[in-house]
Amino acid sequence: MCGIVGYIGNKQAAPIILDSLSKLEYRGYDSAGIAIYDGKEINIVKSAGKLSCLAEKTNGGKNMPGICGIGHTRWATHGEPNENNAHPHCNDDKTIVAVHNGIIENYIEQKEKLTRHGYKFYSDTDTEVATKLVDYYYKKYGDPLKALANFVLKARGSYALAVIFADRLDEIYAVRKDNPMIIGVTENESMLASDVPAILKYTRDVYYIDNAEIACLKKGEVKFFNIDGDEISKNISKITWDAETAEKGGYRHFMLKEIHEQPKVITDTLNSFVNNGKIDLSQVGFSDREIKKYTGIVIAACGSAYHAAVVMQYVFEQLAEIPVRVELASEFRYRNPVLSCSELFIVISQSGETADSLAALRLAKNMKLPTLAIVNVVGSTIAREADKVLYTKAGPEISVATTKAYTAQLIAGYLIALHFAAVRKKVSDERYSSLVADLYGIPDKVQEVLAKKKSIQRFAASVSNKNDVFFIGRGIDYAVSLEGSLKLKEVSYIHSEAYAAGELKHGTISLVENGTLVIAVVSQPGTAAKTISNLEETKTRGANTVVVTCDPKLSVEGYKYLIPACEPYFAASVAVIPLQLLAYYMSVLRGNDVDKPRNLAKSVTVE
Repeated sequence: MCGIVGYIGNKQAAPIILDSLSKLEYRGYDSAGIAIYDGKEINIVKSAGKLSCLAEKTNGGKNMPGICGIGHTRWATHGEPNENNAHPHCNDDKTIVAVHNGIIENYIEQKEKLTRHGYKFYSDTDTEVATKLVDYYYKKYGDPLKALANFVLKARGSYALAVIFADRLDEIYAVRKDNPMIIGVTENESMLASDVPAILKYTRDVYYIDNAEIACLKKGEVKFFNIDGDEISKNISKITWDAETAEKGGYRHFMLKEIHEQPKVITDTLNSFVNNGKIDLSQVGFSDREIKKYTGIVIAACGSAYHAAVVMQYVFEQLAEIPVRVELASEFRYRNPVLSCSELFIVISQSGETADSLAALRLAKNMKLPTLAIVNVVGSTIAREADKVLYTKAGPEISVATTKAYTAQLIAGYLIALHFAAVRKKVSDERYSSLVADLYGIPDKVQEVLAKKKSIQRFAASVSNKNDVFFIGRGIDYAVSLEGSLKLKEVSYIHSEAYAAGELKHGTISLVENGTLVIAVVSQPGTAAKTISNLEETKTRGANTVVVTCDPKLSVEGYKYLIPACEPYFAASVAVIPLQLLAYYMSVLRGNDVDKPRNLAKSVTVE
């Protein structure tokens, strides 16, 4: 996820673009760039690192005269986060320059086509390919509208693209598909941006451009076209949000926004590794020969990533029939673990910089194990040092308490496990196709839960005064309980613990007293009856009980929250959503800083 901005008007563009980009830096933070048309040529300045590096390099934009330009703050997807890969990107003579938010999925195919037509490439990005694809069609037709229309027809993926042409000094062109873009206008200025905060300081009058529509921005004027080149009319909207709310896309907190982004995160991650109904991990670097040789899997992680790993353990062993053990990365290297070089070592980290996880990875590499990193940040240390890397598609996560990054890790685990099962001939072709279809059904099921969030909010209000909460479950449900408990304690500061349900009688049940809240996760048919029996044991000792289940026929006393039925292997992705929402609402009701809970940091880079 990146942030883009465009400006055309009567004022110097560069300072306005830099100021607007500063409101979007949460969307990308590893490089930035700006392109300004001074009336004679397009000048491009880029910088690795935070936006402040670009601001310093351009003297706050004062060193770049011109009243028309585009800018970008980057969260890297294709190519390492360095100055060469930073946006804007351009054609060979810098007469066409573009910034892009999104992913061009068929960029390799288009790059090969352009190479055959004599194009050369200087970066590792899909955006350079997109820019030169626009250049190819502009040279062919001499018309920006036709060039962009052909781009829409040829490019697969998602994008919000802004383009300036050196022979059209009074215009900025834009087109989008699936990625956000808004266009603002005043009497003498027009702007475009990825999100409202970028332009709120300058205008509250905006247009929303739809998929496959093309916009032409001039000073104080915007025209819209379909891909046939026909002009279309749009109504202007008035933004009434305050600046702080707008940064969160209309949500009160980033955590709630990120909870609601999970259906898209799941879809994006699936689409990155599934082609024509088949899981394709070739970009990760797996060969069938390697997969068949592994005698076991070791997974190391911390926090929520560890909880995702616990889910993976159950799914891997049951689907792929391969031994798996899960390790706390913070403990891993302090006990001289016994490892085999025939085992695959997987490390999971949202940031790719988690110190304990990095140390575990290095130990595994020293012991000659093949290694795989599941990370969310391109070019991070763990990603660079692992033999193979699978990038999740969660995008930058602002709230300290992870939600969507955890969900993306689960999806990554499902994909790997199912692919291993297929390669190792542990599932039939029919079962494989059915499970892939089940994966694609998860986003709608998550959306169903989100649509019923008010019922969770009401329940949270009824229990927000609790001081102790226990989560129980068996198998995958135990793994979900671990994550639900962590979310609650992170943001609400309520004492919360998760236990394997069968362990209650081995000591823990002594803590249950009148009014203790006990939440049971029951998504696995094979263990449902046992877990309910354990829950009843707490109820007889005075507990207030809650069941999160996908079985409408399940007979229980107390509060029952019904989630959509889904494939048991993948149920964690749905069952965790009400627990995330419960933690969020409990935190809000107790007056806490939801996005920045006390004593916590987003990325733990020291042990």
